Amino acid sequence: MIVLVLNCGSSTVKFQVFEMEEEKTLATGLVDRIGMAEATLTYKPEGKPAHRESPDILDHGQAVEQILAILSDRDRDGVLTDRSQIAAVGHRVVHGGEAFTGSALIDAKVLASIKECVDLAPLHNPHNLRGVSACTRVLSGVPQVAVFDTAFHQTMPERAFLYALPYVLYKRHRIRRYGFHGTSHSYVYQRYLTAAGGARPEEQRVITAHLGNGCSLAAIRNGRVVDTSMGMTPLEGLVMGTRCGDLDPALILHVMGKEELSPSQATTMMNKHSGLYGVSGVSSDMREVLEEAGQGNRQARLAVDVFCYRLRKYIGSYAAALAGKPDVPGRSSGRTQEPGVSRRRRGERGGRRQRGGRVGHPHQRGAGHRTGHGAVGESEAVRRADPGEPPTASIDPRPCAGPKWSGAPSIS
Repeated sequence: MIVLVLNCGSSTVKFQVFEMEEEKTLATGLVDRIGMAEATLTYKPEGKPAHRESPDILDHGQAVEQILAILSDRDRDGVLTDRSQIAAVGHRVVHGGEAFTGSALIDAKVLASIKECVDLAPLHNPHNLRGVSACTRVLSGVPQVAVFDTAFHQTMPERAFLYALPYVLYKRHRIRRYGFHGTSHSYVYQRYLTAAGGARPEEQRVITAHLGNGCSLAAIRNGRVVDTSMGMTPLEGLVMGTRCGDLDPALILHVMGKEELSPSQATTMMNKHSGLYGVSGVSSDMREVLEEAGQGNRQARLAVDVFCYRLRKYIGSYAAALAGKPDVPGRSSGRTQEPGVSRRRRGERGGRRQRGGRVGHPHQRGAGHRTGHGAVGESEAVRRADPGEPPTASIDPRPCAGPKWSGAPSIS
C-alpha cells in the first residue's frame, strides 16, 4: 500500500511517499513559490540524488499534478509506475478545533467542519483545504485523511484549556487553549511506549517535547494529554526560534504604544522577531546562537539561558501536573542542543531533581528517532527543522531598526 502525504502552505506543498507494508519512505520533496516567478520543485527519491526543476506552477492543483508527474516518471527516478498505485492521501491540517480528537476520513461533513475552523487558523486551514481540493480533482476516488495538529491535545480537561477570561468568550468565540504539534507529540509518545517494552499507557506519566523552530511540551497521563504549552495560537509557551512564548499580555499593549505598532505589526513582532532571534540579535538557529555564545557574545549566551530556563520551568510544572515524577520526558524534532552548554543549563538546579522523585533526562536511550523534522540522537549537533533548507529566519538582526515589523506568522 502506497500513501502520499501532503503538507500544504500558502505557497508551498511538502510531500512524502510511503510504502506501508515495509514502513519505508520512497521519496520526499517540496514545491515552493507556488503562483510566483521561479517556482521550484525539489524531489528526492530514497537512495538517489535530488532533482530540482523550475516548472510554471500557478496554484496548488498544478503543484499536485507536477508531484504526481515526477513520481511516475522513470526518466526522473520516479518511484511509481502509475499514479493509480497511490492507495490513500494524508493531509496535515493545522486546526481541528473541538470537532476532532483524531484523524478523520475526509467527506463532506469533515470538510465542512474544517472550514468552520478557518477563523481559528486563517493562515493555514485554507491552504490545507486547497490541497484536499487538488487531490480530489486529480486523484478522484482515492481516500483522503486529515491529520490534525490539535487533535491529540483534545483530551485536556476544562481546567487546563480554559483561560481565566469571562466564560462567555469561550461560548461565543471558542476562546481556549488548543495546543499544536499534536502529531509530533503523539508519535514521540508511541515511540516511548515501544522503547519501554510495550508499556501500558494507563500506567505511564510522560512529558513529550517538540523542539524545533517552534517548541512545545505535552504532559501525558494514562495515555491522555492533560496539559500542553501552546495555547489558542502557537505563540504561547516556550521560547522558540522567533516566537516569544509566554509574556505579560499588558506588556504588548505598552510596547504598541511606545513603538506605535498596529495589531498586525505587534503580532509579527511576537511571532517573527522574538524568541532566540530577538534576544540574541544573531539567529533563530540554535547552532549559530551557541557558536556566538562560545565566542563571548553576551546576548547569545543570554538567549540560550532564557530558552533553557523556560524549558526547565515548564518540565517542572508538568511534573506537578502529572501528580508525581514523570516516567520519562521524550523529545522530538530539530532543536537539539550541544551537550556542554544547553543540556547542562537545562538540567541546572531542580531541572534534574524534583521533590517527589527524579525527572528523567530528555535524551534517554530510546528518545532518538526520526520525524518529519529530522533525526534526533543523544549527541547530535543542533540542526534546523529542515536541514536541507536555509535557516528558518532571514530577518535583519536588529529587530527595532528600519521599517515596522511586517509579515505573517506560521506554525512549525
